[in-house]
Parts: sequence; C-alpha cells; structure tokens
Amino acid sequence: MTCPNSVTTGIKPFSHLQHPREVIRQFTPNWFAATMGTGVLALALAQLPLDIPGLRAFAEGLWLFNIFLFAVFTAVYTARWVLFFDEARRIFGHSTVSMFFGTIPMGLATIINGFLVFGLPRWGDGVIDIAEMLWWLDVAMSLACGVLIPYMMFTRQEHSIDQMTAVWLLPVVAAEVAAASGGLLAPHLADAHSQLVVLVTSYVLWAFSLPVAFSILTILLLRMALHKLPHENMAASSWLALGPIGTGALGMLLLGADAPVIFAANGLPGIGEIAAGLGLVAGITLWGFGLWWMLIAVLITLRYLRAGIPFNLGWWGFTFPLGVYSLATLKLASTLNLTFFSVFGCVLVALLAVMWLIVARRTLQGAWRGELFVSPCIAGLKK
Repeated sequence: MTCPNSVTTGIKPFSHLQHPREVIRQFTPNWFAATMGTGVLALALAQLPLDIPGLRAFAEGLWLFNIFLFAVFTAVYTARWVLFFDEARRIFGHSTVSMFFGTIPMGLATIINGFLVFGLPRWGDGVIDIAEMLWWLDVAMSLACGVLIPYMMFTRQEHSIDQMTAVWLLPVVAAEVAAASGGLLAPHLADAHSQLVVLVTSYVLWAFSLPVAFSILTILLLRMALHKLPHENMAASSWLALGPIGTGALGMLLLGADAPVIFAANGLPGIGEIAAGLGLVAGITLWGFGLWWMLIAVLITLRYLRAGIPFNLGWWGFTFPLGVYSLATLKLASTLNLTFFSVFGCVLVALLAVMWLIVARRTLQGAWRGELFVSPCIAGLKK
C-alpha cells in the first residue's frame, strides 16, 4: 500500500496519472478491500434488531452495489494480467501487496452471504445453487491464498520482525471467512448429506485458519512490544487483528447453530449438541478477546490521529474487522437474548457506517484524481 504525497484540488479525472491506461497497469488487489468493507456493512445493517423504514432496502442496495464493484475490480485486475503480465507477476515477490490476494475471496464471501440474506427472500430458492457454486469457488481461492502466499513468504520474499504488520493475516484469514459463510449456507441446502459436507468442510476451514492467525497475532504482539507501532501509512493495520478474532467467533456461532439438526439428519445426534455448546462457548470467549484487541486498536488509532494519518486504501482495514465483530455481537444478542449485546452491536454498526462513509468518500476522491492507482511492485520502473 502507498499513499499520495500531496493532495490536489483539481477535478480532472486521473490527473495524477500519465495516461488513463495506468489505472489498469497500477491496479492491485488492495482495491478488493473496498468490497469487503462495503459487503460487511450491508450484512450488518440487515442484522440490526431495529425497525427502521427503508433500512433493509438500503442494505440490499448496498449489497447489489458491492456486486458491481467486485465485477469491475475483477475485470480491471484481469485486464492487468492480460496487458501487463510481466509487471503483474512481480506481486508475488512483494512482501506487502501480495498479502492482499486474500481480500479477493473475502470480498466474494460477503456477496455469497448476501445471496442468502437478500437474494433468497427476493428471488427464491434458485439463488441457493448460485451461492453454493460461488462458495466452493471461494473455498478453493481461500485455500490457495492460505498456503501459497505463506510459502512465498518462506521462499521468495524478504521479511523482518521490525517491518511486520497485521497484513500478514490477510491471506490466512480468508479460509476462516469462508467457514463462516459455510455455516450460513449449510442449513439452506436441500440434501442432508450436502449439508453435512459443507458443515464439516467449514469446520476444517476454521481450523485451517484460526490457529495460524493466532500464531501471527502472537508474533505481532512481540513485534509491537519490541519495535513499537508501524509507520503511519499502516495505521489501519492495527484493526486487522480484530478480523480473525471476530470471524472466528461468528464462524463458531453460525456453525454451532445448525449443527444439531444437520448432524442428527446424518445419524450423529449427540455430536450436534456438543458442537452447538462448543460453538457458543467459543463464540463468547473469542468475543471477549476481540473486545480487548478492539480497545487496543482504538487507543493506537487515537495516537496516530494526533500526528495525522495519510489516506490510502489501507483505510478499508478499519471497516471489515469492525464489521465481522459487529456481526458476532449481534449473533450473540439473538442467541443469548441479552440486551447488552443488542445495544453494543447497534453502536458498533453505527460506528461502522460512519467509518464506511468517510473511507468511501476519500476513496472516490482519490480514485477520481488517480492518486490511489499506485502499484508498489513496479513503482521503481519507468512508465
């Protein structure tokens, strides 16, 4: 991620680029973080326990807009690989930008969830097949990111503890997000065996991701204790740690909610009850850990704000982690029927909406001027 060194007041589109085709040449997976933040806001608004006229329609519109964004970003990034292949493949050797490959399956997961939350009541059961097909694609991409990017970290890229940030989490957490989506998808499938396959696969995905993510969090705590906070360009990365914690809690709650019915339908009734209990306990426990990290992230952000935080696409890191933690909070509210979680969840979603508005506005401005189309992988090359 990079940020502009100056702010222009001009209104000419792409005024910071030598040529409009630089939009394609400089496009990176960082942009898919915008689909993560937009999608999770749509899902969070739909889960609010409030009867606000037009709120659900607005959330659905935001989800449809997110599909459009994802399609545009996919087309532009595909065009980069076709038109500028030699430069595009440099991303695999870059120690930061390569991590953002994980944002692609995570952005897709918000669209899949939206098909079940918004598409199902609007278009009927036909969308379940679409959601299932996209989910398996998401699983494949998440597994690839979770293995190949760390492998490149071990073999091709240069890393050091003092330069480490929470972006290391991005390729690993994608599988965990897919697991939570699987928990949402499984009960909608018509066949009991298919439900079991998706449920078990989701548990595997959760285990594939969470222990590795927590290992990275352990190293991150040591890094910050020894080397203090990262450069202000990476200020939003302090919130990324909330992502695997919130998603881990949400995943266990969603998987455990329908586990009794799914396991019982497949001749394993006792296992389902255990899974439900473990899911609730794990969800509450991870939520508590997330509360600690969120408070730390708030304090770190306030410290950064005193010195000023330059805007870059990394600001989308403020949105998705807060969004999944909000969803986990609202899920606990509906499961435990405790007012505290309902109120706190509403507050978190309100903060998420405000942050989304701020980041979306700055992103539109930066995209219009062309400031945000900078690929660090080729920054030193002549254009």
